[in-house]
Amino acid sequence: MSLGTLITVAPTGAEHAKADVPQLPVTLEELVSTAQTCEQVGAAMIHVHIRGEDAKPSLDLGRLKATVEALRSETSLVVQLSTGGSVHDPESDRLRVLEAMPDSASCTMGTVNFGDDVFMNRWEFIVSLHKGMQERSIVPEYEIFDIGQLASLKRLLDQHGLPAGGHVHVDFVMGVPGGMPGDAATLVAAVNALPDGATFSATGIGRTTLPVMFTALGAGGHLRVGMEDTISYSRGVPVRDNAQLVARAAGLSKIAQRPALTPDEARKLLGVHI
Repeated sequence: MSLGTLITVAPTGAEHAKADVPQLPVTLEELVSTAQTCEQVGAAMIHVHIRGEDAKPSLDLGRLKATVEALRSETSLVVQLSTGGSVHDPESDRLRVLEAMPDSASCTMGTVNFGDDVFMNRWEFIVSLHKGMQERSIVPEYEIFDIGQLASLKRLLDQHGLPAGGHVHVDFVMGVPGGMPGDAATLVAAVNALPDGATFSATGIGRTTLPVMFTALGAGGHLRVGMEDTISYSRGVPVRDNAQLVARAAGLSKIAQRPALTPDEARKLLGVHI
């Protein structure tokens, strides 16, 4: 069990529209400001989706590079880019994300129904992402939407070796319609199926946020929170901003006697080059 808690903030995502959620950070200025306030209250890593001029999801490489540069310049956070994009993005654009050279990037370990859509992750694409990160010394976070994807992770490691940094870290994304439920029993089963030596974070979507958070802390895991995953703070109460969600996670981590890790402590945990 880790003596501290890695808190990742996922501030934007690709699902919510700015018109529906005005407090959602979508411009570079909004994203940097959000990152700064979240770092101040306990975040050590930021999981980044970007938006274009029209506030819609984008994988524009120039914007990605500018985002990585700005976040590194204005914060100490570990910068993690999403290679998931939106469910409609082609594989070529998703692979090109690595050219922005973040500290870390997501690597989803299988195809999953995603509400009314399908989030496609073919085996060949997963291998390409894994190898691309090895070649660039980018540390992956393996996103797990269903328990069976852990078998794919073990297959990947057996066939293609350890990731850059030498440490395996996963994020359980729970409560997505079509994926594994966000409850304690499922998270415990998933933790028991992890590769030896791996660490994990857990993300509860929507109303599963708190059950997943409490269980993850009790199981020695880490936390991802943010407006990508929930826009409600409690029943009928909208989230004010991402820092509100990070502060709650940091407070619960402190109560669990596993206080929030600093960005440098997170780099050591994940194997990110300092």
